[in-house]
Amino acid sequence: MGNILSGETEFFKGIGQIQYEGPQSDNPLAFRWYDENLVVAGKTLKDHFRFACAYWHSFCGTGADPFGGPSHFFPWDKKSDPVERAKDKMDAAFEFITKMNLPYYCFHDVDLVDYGNDVLENERRLQALVDYAKKKQAESGVKLLWGTSNLFSNPRYMNGASTNPDFHVLTHAGAQVKAALDATIALDGENYVFWGGREGYMTLLNTDMKREQEHFARFLHTAKDYARKNGFKGNFFIEPKPCEPTKHQYDYDAATVIGFLRQYDLLDDFKLNLEVNHATLAGHTFQHEMQVAADAGLLGSMDANRGDYQNGWDTDQFPNNVGELTECMLVFLEAGGLKGGGVNFDAKIRRNSTDMEDLFYAHIGGMDTFARALIIADNVLQKSDYKKFRQDRYASFDAGKGKAFEEGKLTLEDLRAFAIENGEPATRSGKQEYLENLLNRYL
Repeated sequence: MGNILSGETEFFKGIGQIQYEGPQSDNPLAFRWYDENLVVAGKTLKDHFRFACAYWHSFCGTGADPFGGPSHFFPWDKKSDPVERAKDKMDAAFEFITKMNLPYYCFHDVDLVDYGNDVLENERRLQALVDYAKKKQAESGVKLLWGTSNLFSNPRYMNGASTNPDFHVLTHAGAQVKAALDATIALDGENYVFWGGREGYMTLLNTDMKREQEHFARFLHTAKDYARKNGFKGNFFIEPKPCEPTKHQYDYDAATVIGFLRQYDLLDDFKLNLEVNHATLAGHTFQHEMQVAADAGLLGSMDANRGDYQNGWDTDQFPNNVGELTECMLVFLEAGGLKGGGVNFDAKIRRNSTDMEDLFYAHIGGMDTFARALIIADNVLQKSDYKKFRQDRYASFDAGKGKAFEEGKLTLEDLRAFAIENGEPATRSGKQEYLENLLNRYL
């Protein structure tokens, strides 16, 4: 991949191509673990992860929070014309993405270019950036992992988008999704994500929950039918989140979303895009959410970040906990990886990380953490008795009456008879401490 195209401004000056230098390197602008060509469990690391840069946090996030304004001031954010300003931002984005050697990027529509309240003008602006992005992708080899639409920031969506009680608002959501789908298709995007940021409620006192969820499902069917009609062959993803900004969102967690997809006949086209910090907010580990999705064959894609266990909101920090991520990679490998998606860094540098190189440090650390965790997880699966222990723990269902039960061949009377005949079962340890120690040995 090339870095700077002829005639363009270099925004990240003094930073060259980020290379793999190995675990012994002390270079903070080099990979220590992420060797994209390293083969683990039959695939290169590049193919396992399909890493993507999240356009919104990396190039639109200003460091602002509920208690203070922007602390990040970007050199690409100076022109007054929204399209020209957006092109500068895209120049910076592709410079960063190629210097990081990231194979993919992903975006919301309003990340690419600022939107107003005029549907036709918004579509004109987006089309201008799509045309520009086509050239960028062709010149760099970077691909679009997925597109999506921001249906939560504009004040019109304060009561939801597709679940809004006002049909007029829903039509604006439809117009926005149509344009975002058109953009994704035009850019050969491999997937499309729906995150229902305000698809939920603040109080049931003013909410017809059944009707809103039916509207949500109808909207998804309508969008899916449009995309298929226009040649989109990729996956649609739903991204679970329990709350924030609403009190309760209809895509609460993986299990809730799977039930929703099954109830409304969407399983053939939709999978899950899971986020680590959203699992935390739902009261789950990310391992749990991955296992739920994997067991249903719906582990589609991943937003890589972490939360702060002392804060009750979505802090979107870059991942850096090797131990926790190794447990996730055990699920990842045993599930056969992601179904169509990739790993995007839906994470933002901290408010007080104000130097241009901080964005590089963040992504290098995240990619290294994933690579190291996957290598460790593969060693655990290949070299330890981790898998055998779990198999042995359920061995009573592999033959005899246990197997007959799994096959649906036993009645409740049969279970009672077996209990009487065999008396009190032996106590069997779950060996939790042993397994925790086993994992730590490989870390």
